[in-house]
Amino acid sequence: MDMPDLREKQLDLALVQFIFPFSIVPRSQADFKKKLREDGYEPFSLKNLELEDRYYGSFRVSHRRMERYFLPFTNNVLFPHKENEDAFQRYSRELELDCVLKSQHNQTPFRILSADVILCPFSIGFITIRTQISRENVSFTEALDFVNRFRVLQDITESDDLTYVECEGRDYREVEDFIFKKVADSILPFLDNSEQAGEYFETMPFFVDERMYVQAFYNFPEGTEIHREDLYRASRIDGLTLDGKPHISSSNLDYIEAYLDKHAYARWAPHTHYVMDENSFCCLTSRSGEIRRMLANQIYGEYYYGLILNLFHKIVLLKLSNSYSTVRYDRNPDDIEELIGQITKFSSRYFFLELVTQSQGRELFIQLRQLFGNIGLYEEVKQTLNDLYKFQADTTDRKTNQLIMIFTIYTVISGIYGMNQVIEDLKGPTIDWSVLRTYSLFQYIALGVTITGIVTGLTLAFRMLLLRMRSWLKKRRSSSF
Repeated sequence: MDMPDLREKQLDLALVQFIFPFSIVPRSQADFKKKLREDGYEPFSLKNLELEDRYYGSFRVSHRRMERYFLPFTNNVLFPHKENEDAFQRYSRELELDCVLKSQHNQTPFRILSADVILCPFSIGFITIRTQISRENVSFTEALDFVNRFRVLQDITESDDLTYVECEGRDYREVEDFIFKKVADSILPFLDNSEQAGEYFETMPFFVDERMYVQAFYNFPEGTEIHREDLYRASRIDGLTLDGKPHISSSNLDYIEAYLDKHAYARWAPHTHYVMDENSFCCLTSRSGEIRRMLANQIYGEYYYGLILNLFHKIVLLKLSNSYSTVRYDRNPDDIEELIGQITKFSSRYFFLELVTQSQGRELFIQLRQLFGNIGLYEEVKQTLNDLYKFQADTTDRKTNQLIMIFTIYTVISGIYGMNQVIEDLKGPTIDWSVLRTYSLFQYIALGVTITGIVTGLTLAFRMLLLRMRSWLKKRRSSSF
């Protein structure tokens, strides 16, 4: 049986973006944006062409190309013309921080080029940390090990305990501390962990664990042959074993081949490959010159936004499914109405089957959407919407029947005994209560029906007014998210 080929390869360039999704404290976006501006983050706009080469090191992202790449309704979500909390709002900051990731077997110098904070609808946000390995001719295995170590927010294994970041003369024992104290300290007050009693990465327990999503660009020297083992290791982020040797998480070539059939995109093989799964989106290429520059620009531009949008879809769909499990248990009518509104809003404004104008981008994002399971999740959410409508209709019918029954009872009793038996005694500016002593049994019953009928009517009217007020206040609060 053939064994995987793990012969070492060198890289000319390694660019990695680490993406961390998080929940935003509700109704805090205005304060959040103010804090970001104070800390040096700038609002991103396609109209500002000066930003095309500000955040990407030696590379450049064409705003005009990005705008033409996505369909108009997708552009409205990704690139709003003004601040709009129903769209993506990106704030970016140039950093140029030189750091070293020190682990058991390597000391890898890297530069943090910039950071993004993207505020999205449904109280969701993304932090993106844009890095470049500084060492020339770094090995492919060392680059993978760097990615594998840096994406771990909190130490879990013994190898994690031996890994730390050194930056500007200070050591950070965990990547989490480095991100939230050095790179993006503006975010910490606005992380919503109201449903969890744990640390930062637990703010979205239905999606992420303690690791960040990875988008990487690995550039091999011209003429280097990229093997299937390289693609598999890049996708699975297989770095080093415990004894410092190149690691691959499968020794079965048939399994690797089957995995790549599903996860790899080989339109530009053998020189350029894309491979993706639930944890990473990677481009591996042996191209140089202008082609290399174009591929790196795409990773920072069109493919970055396509990935963010697919991640957003998955997170919202999981969030809605998670909300349904709570609503289904509590049966709170207000929560059900709010969830129906959220599902309807997501379906109509954000979940597009077609995102881009070009065929290669369309094929990539369809494959990514399938790997994320977004279509299946969307079908489940649509079924959830049908179930909620059915439950709401059943509840409304029950309440209506109960109300009709109450009024029918009062109507029948009033018709039998006649309210006019006592109504004359209740007229006038003052009521002579001594007349009650002369009432017969039937008159007492009529009096009781009259008083309880008036109280019931006023109670129902007050309750209806209260529900209208609560609904109005909830809509007003929702509009400020």
